[in-house]
Amino acid sequence: MKAYWKSHPALRMILMLVLFVLALVLVVSGWKMTGQLAGLGIMLVGVALLLAVLALYNAAYD
Repeated sequence: MKAYWKSHPALRMILMLVLFVLALVLVVSGWKMTGQLAGLGIMLVGVALLLAVLALYNAAYD
């Protein structure tokens, strides 16, 4: 049985859009904290969210 979000492209698109915007906000805000270890952590969370968006995109083609 497929997951609910895999069989509903509109829901998947909304999830991808929200996660993408959140990831970009985290990366940019972490980037502004240059020289601080917390900024690196925030950017890593943002990159992880970008990878999650990529996984959501590719899930439809499994």
